[in-house]
Amino acid sequence: MRRREFIGLLGRSAVAWPLAARAQQAMPVVGYLHPAWAVPPYLLTILRKTLSEAGYVEGRSLAVEYRFAEGQYDRLPALAAELVRRHVTVIIALNTPAAFAAKAATATIPIVFSSADDPVKLGLVASLPRPGGNVTGAYYFNTELGAKQLGLLRELVPRATRFGFLVNPDNVNAQAMTNEVTAAASAIGVQIEVVRASDRPGLESAFATLIRNKADALLVGADPFFFSQRAEFATLAKRHALPAIYNARDYPEVGGMMSYGTSLTEVFRQVAVYAVRILKGDKPADLPVVQSTKFDFVINLVTAKALGLEIPPMLLARADEVIE
Repeated sequence: MRRREFIGLLGRSAVAWPLAARAQQAMPVVGYLHPAWAVPPYLLTILRKTLSEAGYVEGRSLAVEYRFAEGQYDRLPALAAELVRRHVTVIIALNTPAAFAAKAATATIPIVFSSADDPVKLGLVASLPRPGGNVTGAYYFNTELGAKQLGLLRELVPRATRFGFLVNPDNVNAQAMTNEVTAAASAIGVQIEVVRASDRPGLESAFATLIRNKADALLVGADPFFFSQRAEFATLAKRHALPAIYNARDYPEVGGMMSYGTSLTEVFRQVAVYAVRILKGDKPADLPVVQSTKFDFVINLVTAKALGLEIPPMLLARADEVIE
């Protein structure tokens, strides 16, 4: 190669390198923070589809940094801090523990959360219509449905007098959920035994306690760690012949008996919509917290039959979906 050509090539390369670096820096980066191991693929698909339809295609025009706490909620602050050091454009914080960790880690990077707990009562936002600060998202009512779930479970097992209620003590809303279910049980004259678990061995122990104390049925509190263990719940409930109700349709889809709760599909879609709006320049403070109002009632008829239960016709008629 001639000297003049070589110098010209160097010159073109010197120009190209900074341009490539600037292009890479210009690509927005979404931080994805979750308290458990993973979320169902269909929910991630909703997030990615909503982003791509707005022109943000992962790996091409958008980078995503994933962080999972694997059920250890005390890891969330460090994971959130990693995303802040990565200088992400926006943090998607799924579930309340992740939202708190993200908010504690940054007051400037926009945060879009999903929360089963009232974000105003918890102090995540100033108000639902005007959240203020750098945080907004979607609020769904799964931790405020204990009374409804207890009523549905009692319709299924009308002779039941002793119910178990399982909560994760590491969940910030564990006591509020417990108070609600306890009050609902008192109102209809049944007993509630509260059991707690925050890891896999704890789940085995909680079920053993309920069986030893002759619980007739079980309510499972809303919690991201529990959600990640939904197949384990189905196995344990069948093994111990304990009818159970959960907060999301994903439980009966893997063998759980019954669920009543907010449609997570709608929640994830709204979170993605807000992430897009922020990527396009909107401020979290100007985006009202969305309240999800779509609920799913799902019954797994196969599981009910395996437990020797006959579903009342009126209960079946109210179900949004019956798995046969």
